Amino acid sequence: MPEGPSVRKFHHLVSPFVGQKVVKTGGSSKKLHPDSFQSLWLQDAQVHGKKLFLRFDPDEEELHGSSPPPVQGVQQREAMNPELALRPSAQETFTGPSGSGEPVPSGSDGPSGLGGHNLLVVAQRWLEVRFGLFGSVWVNDFSRAKQANKRGDWRDPVPRLVLHFDGGGFLAFYSCQMSWSPPPVIEPTCDILSEKFHRGKALEALSQAQPVCYTLLDQKYFSGLGNIIKNEALYRAGIHPLSLGSLLSSSSLEALVDHVVEFSSDWLRDKFQGKGRHTLIYQKEQCPSGHQVMKETFGPPCGLQRLTWWCPQCQPQLSSEGP
Repeated sequence: MPEGPSVRKFHHLVSPFVGQKVVKTGGSSKKLHPDSFQSLWLQDAQVHGKKLFLRFDPDEEELHGSSPPPVQGVQQREAMNPELALRPSAQETFTGPSGSGEPVPSGSDGPSGLGGHNLLVVAQRWLEVRFGLFGSVWVNDFSRAKQANKRGDWRDPVPRLVLHFDGGGFLAFYSCQMSWSPPPVIEPTCDILSEKFHRGKALEALSQAQPVCYTLLDQKYFSGLGNIIKNEALYRAGIHPLSLGSLLSSSSLEALVDHVVEFSSDWLRDKFQGKGRHTLIYQKEQCPSGHQVMKETFGPPCGLQRLTWWCPQCQPQLSSEGP
């Protein structure tokens, strides 16, 4: 699935549509009928790790006779200005739509039998978007087939959701899962692209007596970190993926966290500059030093197994560790 830098770029693409009204819909989504977005206002866009959150409000002309003003928070201002997005600032704290601090349960219509203000509270909804392996967001255009399928057909991908706005543009969402959710709880201390990323918590997590390649993919400590960042950070730090964190020196762990943040930030910058990512080990047959690269699937016994690339010469396994 797309990693933190990619989802931040998606947020940047979506943000100019905040404050606009949905006037036409389309897409193949069965769980969320595209028609349900008709006449809703996109009022906010937030990103946390690998997830994108979009807030939709009702048409207030029907409720109060006026259109709602757009909400422009910290992430919204950053998305409108790529230079700010390259220096992620503190995330804002979000409460329930009523401002009470109580989130509305997922799928809930909120309290019933209440007045006009609470009618607005009921209608405000957050859409959580989780992208698949080839998930993407397109603006004012549709994705095209890059190759024929197994049957030899050149069929363009079908968007999961298409939203046309009153400003004249549209968004197309591909290969993603979407669901209504409570207001997002933003935790910048675990987001690898936030300036509030808590290195201390990350280092404490990495020092556990388990392979560091498992810990790096734990979104509780490294939100937004995926398989590409994992492989690249481990290679650049010279650490074998199955090294137990409890056996690594504090300087090695510090270097690993440094490379996680540096590679992620560089990748995000390259995305805004229209450049491709620069990898040294991921999906390579040889490392930059010319050594043969190994590839194997690693993961917790009861968890997700992920392909891992590493160089036995540049990332030697500690002698006290098992195979």
